[in-house]
Amino acid sequence: MIVGLIYDPVYLEHDTGTHVENAQRLVDTISHLEENHLKDKLSLLSPRAATIDELATVHAPEYISRIQSQAERGGGWLDPDTVTSPGSYNAAIYAAGGALTAVDAVMNRQVNSAFALVRPPGHHATCWQAMGFCIFNNIAIAAKYALANFDIKRILIIDFDVHHGNGTQDTFYADPHVLYFSVHEYPFYPGTGSIDETGARDGEGFNVNVPLLAGWGDDEYQAVFEDILAPVAERFEPQLILVSAGYDAHWADSLAMMQMSVSGFARLAEITKTLADMLCQGRMVFTLEGGYNLEALSLSIAATLDMLRGNRQISDPLGKQEANSSPVNFDNFIKMARKIHQIES
Repeated sequence: MIVGLIYDPVYLEHDTGTHVENAQRLVDTISHLEENHLKDKLSLLSPRAATIDELATVHAPEYISRIQSQAERGGGWLDPDTVTSPGSYNAAIYAAGGALTAVDAVMNRQVNSAFALVRPPGHHATCWQAMGFCIFNNIAIAAKYALANFDIKRILIIDFDVHHGNGTQDTFYADPHVLYFSVHEYPFYPGTGSIDETGARDGEGFNVNVPLLAGWGDDEYQAVFEDILAPVAERFEPQLILVSAGYDAHWADSLAMMQMSVSGFARLAEITKTLADMLCQGRMVFTLEGGYNLEALSLSIAATLDMLRGNRQISDPLGKQEANSSPVNFDNFIKMARKIHQIES
């Protein structure tokens, strides 16, 4: 099982200083992969830069130009959460391009699956707006690219970042060729992702949100993947699976209030791999989104890569936290979600 890893030091040029989304996220992850000899077992791929035309399949040309101009002027804040430096535009076009490199490698059978270890992240970025640490929407650009350049008509995007991917949802809300599935803490930033946001016009039914309450963890996420994602994916029959892999639902991550563990993330990767093997010849691409506790992030990415390689011996020294009790009965929640998303019992 050949697993590709897309990475380049260019991503460190997005210099955010002491911002929680900083270069140390990738530095520590790469060091962990090297120290545990996992990097040597992966197929290392160098990203290319996304072109203006490729970025423009998702973002307005004026917005792209504004990002480039701001970087050339030395950087600055794009919104209250999202900052740029002189190297941010270059890092961002290589982040989007890293996702495209991963798609090419998987679709051309150079690798069985791939993980784009990139930054800045992307799933909050909309056509006109940077937000939530995101500049260009890497996963959305990758989906547009795959549909345009390969003989496929159906792509499933799975987003397990703790925050809802509003930018990705916006991009494909009326598009029946892309099924967007998101499991996220709710209510939480950015305020979107309610269960009744199911798509519009031709895309009605192709947007599946599963908003979870703070304090839920491994068992609840696994149930969502098995009882909602799996039947939805089987019904849709994707030809490629793209994953917005955010690890900020880990219990040690201070930006959110979920109780996922490294082992829990590995289980999500395993379920996703099973679906990909069954539905689309194993073709899947993971792209990094959030995750801000450095140890939990590097361990979770390593566990994901191990699972993609078929190695189920997962190292989880941080262990699990007991999920918080909730006034909402989870079994009833799952039944309600299945009904809304028209999943037969």
